[in-house]
Amino acid sequence: MFYFSIPSIGTYKILLVIAAVIPAAFLMFKVYRSDRLEKESPGMLWRLTKAGIFAALIALVLERAGSALLDLLVREESAAYNVILYFVVVALSEEGAKYFLLKRSSWRSPEFDCQFDGVVYAVFVSLGFALWENVSYVMAYGFQTAILRALTAIPGHACFGVFMGVFYGLARRSENGGRAGEAKACRILSLLVPILLHGAYDYVASAEGGDWIFVGFILLLFAVSYLTVGIASRRDRFI
Repeated sequence: MFYFSIPSIGTYKILLVIAAVIPAAFLMFKVYRSDRLEKESPGMLWRLTKAGIFAALIALVLERAGSALLDLLVREESAAYNVILYFVVVALSEEGAKYFLLKRSSWRSPEFDCQFDGVVYAVFVSLGFALWENVSYVMAYGFQTAILRALTAIPGHACFGVFMGVFYGLARRSENGGRAGEAKACRILSLLVPILLHGAYDYVASAEGGDWIFVGFILLLFAVSYLTVGIASRRDRFI
C-alpha cells in the first residue's frame, strides 16, 4: 500500500500544478496573439514571466511587513483598517512590485518598439505573478481553489496588467516623442490605476454580503479589459 501511494501523491501534485498553470498560460497566449505588428521574442516573454514570479516573492515580504505594521497602528475593527489593508498593504505592494520589475525588464529594451508591447509586457509580468501565487494556493487548498481562482483571481491580475500596460505603452511613446512630462504622467497612471482597481477588487470581495456586487464588479472589469485589449491592438503603432 505504501509503495502505491508514492506515485499517486506525486501525480496528484503534478495535476495540481498543471491546473494552476493552465489559466495563466491561456491568457498569456491570448494576449500574445493580439500583438499584430511584431511578436515579442520568447526570451523577452520568459524574462517578463520570471519578473512576475520575483514580484510575487517581493510582494509577499512587503505584505507581511505592512500587515504587521498596520496591526500595530490601526484597530482591526475600524473602517480605515480594510481600506489601508487592501489599497495600500496589498494592492500597492503587489502592483508596485510588478511595475518595478516590469520597468527594469523592458523599459530600455530595443524590442519595446510598439505601443501595444506595453500591454503584452505588463500582462506577462502580471500573469507570471498570478501563476506563482496560484501554484502556492492550489498546492495548499486543492482543485476547488484552482477552479475558483481560474475564474476570478487570475483574470483579475491579467486585467490589472492590461491597464498597467496601456499607460506603460503610452509612456514609452511619449518618451520617444520627447514629451517627458506626459511620459511621467503616464508612468504614474500605469501604477496608480492598477492599484485602485486591485484595491477595489479585494475590498469588494471581502465585503460582507457583497457577493453579487463582486460578481458584477468582476464581470464589468473583465468586459472593459477585453474591449481595451481589442482597441489597443487595432490602434497599435511603431514608436
